[in-house]
Amino acid sequence: MFIRVTNSGKDGKYHYVQLVESNRAKDSGNVKTTVIHNFGLREEVDLKSIERLIESLSTILPDSSPHARKGAQGFEFLGSREVGPCWLLDGLWKRLGIDTAIESLVKEHRFRTPIERMLFAMVAQRIVAPGSKLAIERWLEKSVLIEGLPSVDVHRLYAAMDLLIESNEAIQHEIFKHMTKALDLDVNILLLDTTSTYFEIEEEDEYEGALRKRGHSKDNHPELAQAVVAFAVTTAGIPLRCWVWPGNTSDQQIIQQVKHDLAQWNLGRVIMVQDAGFNSERNRQILVQSAGDFIIGEKLRVGSKGEAVEALHRAGRYRQIEREGRILLCKDVSIDEGTALERRYVIVQNPEAATRDAAKRDDIIAAARKKLETIAQLSDEPHKKAACALRSHGTYGRYIGQRQDGTLFIDEDKIAREALLDGKFLISTSLKNLPVEDVVYGYKQLFEVERVFRDLKHVVEIRPVYHHLDDRIRAHVLICFIAMVLVRFAEHSVNMSWRDIMHTVVDIRVGMTRSTNGELWLTSPFDDAQKELFKTLKIKHPPKVWDYKARTTV
Repeated sequence: MFIRVTNSGKDGKYHYVQLVESNRAKDSGNVKTTVIHNFGLREEVDLKSIERLIESLSTILPDSSPHARKGAQGFEFLGSREVGPCWLLDGLWKRLGIDTAIESLVKEHRFRTPIERMLFAMVAQRIVAPGSKLAIERWLEKSVLIEGLPSVDVHRLYAAMDLLIESNEAIQHEIFKHMTKALDLDVNILLLDTTSTYFEIEEEDEYEGALRKRGHSKDNHPELAQAVVAFAVTTAGIPLRCWVWPGNTSDQQIIQQVKHDLAQWNLGRVIMVQDAGFNSERNRQILVQSAGDFIIGEKLRVGSKGEAVEALHRAGRYRQIEREGRILLCKDVSIDEGTALERRYVIVQNPEAATRDAAKRDDIIAAARKKLETIAQLSDEPHKKAACALRSHGTYGRYIGQRQDGTLFIDEDKIAREALLDGKFLISTSLKNLPVEDVVYGYKQLFEVERVFRDLKHVVEIRPVYHHLDDRIRAHVLICFIAMVLVRFAEHSVNMSWRDIMHTVVDIRVGMTRSTNGELWLTSPFDDAQKELFKTLKIKHPPKVWDYKARTTV
């Protein structure tokens, strides 16, 4: 086959382009030319179509042919790596001065390995793709690009973790200083709460000071050894400090160390906000004696006597406070006023929650009435067993009474007592002059630390913990803490959830190509949302050309 141009018209004015094929006839031996396709006038031929046809035909030629198509005209696509999330986290890491803090700490050790880069990789992995330290090897090799760390060996990661825990206090303090400056954080009110992380092992560790001990489990696994983890968090939800203790550590020990450690940072007068789980007379004494004040939750159902009960039944009018469109009713009560034993309580009622509580109780009581009707139809042993089960039931039993003859009934007095608590929570504080609004909303901010712990378990996935050495466990928790700091720092800076931030940058990738000139690694184009995100966070976007390796000739 070949291209033929024919002339037509007067004086050969028109030139037509044809694809023709010549074949010799078997019977006569004459050559016959057949037109396969007419391209039309040469001046009107679609050259782009011709180019596509040639390119298409070249793909079926053997590699030995000089006309064969080789990797899109000499280019070969090698693959791509995710770069957006890690690049953004690296920018935050540097903005908080964590890189310089670690570099200054490792100078005296004279490591030949990039300790700072390895620690960043472990922190970034907790956020982007939580997994074991061993999984980081493949993650770096196949999935992502981290500037300054093309690959890593897991044993060197363990060495980096050992150094991290040696410098635990210094690194946390450095992060604290940079973050409070960058975000202009208010650290006059700090929230404190604890959680636990368990270990799926048969027995607890027996040696003195071991972390893996059985204790009060907040994960509903009392049979497993655990470690206790505490975070101090600002009212804006930014983690400032973390601690790790053995799983059987008491609240008193936790309070004493927290107050001591925060005092070392010259925070001045700090108001500790804690939930009812920390509330005991000894804990309150520790908080006040340590030159601090507290806002602490109180248990509503504490029997028929005591200061909390007296505060709940104290006469007085509720006042209305409102913030962000939400209305709360508050009553300020002082017990033993004017004496050394004086305590200030604030009773708070959420009208919306009160309505929900009442509706839920009505449903429970309706179900309890039906159960009583069913029991009434039974006799002898079946009746006795059903009645005992209903009275001892954790939900229905709260509203069931029993007469002297053994018959059960719906106790209206119990219902009335429960109705008094609808939508309410009780707070006490050592601060006599703090406005009631600040007391209430200071306590309400505890949901921020609860959110930190929720994300600690579901975003950076602190569990499972694969380490068994105490220092490695502490280093693992510290890595998770730094990961939460970066997440909250980003969220606070751009007013977006981490999920939305990840969704914005996850498509930024680096494509790797090879040509006759060498290897070229190019970053994908940035859309407007990505550009705006990097600008708001004060982070330079990834370079357009990530890497170039010229081909050398011998």
